[in-house]
Amino acid sequence: MSTPRWFTETKEGHSEWYIERFRTMARENDLAGEARLIDAMVGRGSRILDAGCGPGRLGGYLHAVGHDVVGVDVDPKLIEAAQQDHPGPRWLVQDLAEPGLPALADAEPFDAIVCAGNVLVFVAEGTETAVLRNFRERLAPDGFAAVGFHVNRGLTPDQLDAYAADAGLRTDLRLATWDVKPWHDGADFAVTILRPA
Repeated sequence: MSTPRWFTETKEGHSEWYIERFRTMARENDLAGEARLIDAMVGRGSRILDAGCGPGRLGGYLHAVGHDVVGVDVDPKLIEAAQQDHPGPRWLVQDLAEPGLPALADAEPFDAIVCAGNVLVFVAEGTETAVLRNFRERLAPDGFAAVGFHVNRGLTPDQLDAYAADAGLRTDLRLATWDVKPWHDGADFAVTILRPA
């Protein structure tokens, strides 16, 4: 397994801090915007992969509104928090770059994959294409992957497009926010919808 930047670029106790931060934010804010966009883009009862699910806020919401959700994250502490806070989805410890995503070997194809919260910024450097190739292999033929990240964190939209093309995906739509504001060159965030090429 490659070592994701999540582990090498964060300090001891970061996972616990991250879990508590999002628990607190969930009590005080609406954190389901990304999940609502995905819900609007799929049919009822769709199969959705929450890739880099963290403590499960998106997958938990999507499950609550009736979708069949699997969430994967490389950090066992985040998966444990997802299991505690959002029972129902299938939560798995898995490195998104591992060939074939073995934890999902028995999974049916997914109608959608949501990869929010800067996940691609935190995978091991040089594994971005491998991660996207795994998404491509797990998508239904008419499925899509939605990838969101801050563009000032070491990954640009142009780089994402190149990695996606190498992985057999094409860029279908780019937005500046999860609430569907149009993309523009000065945007500090990118939401990209990728589909099989």
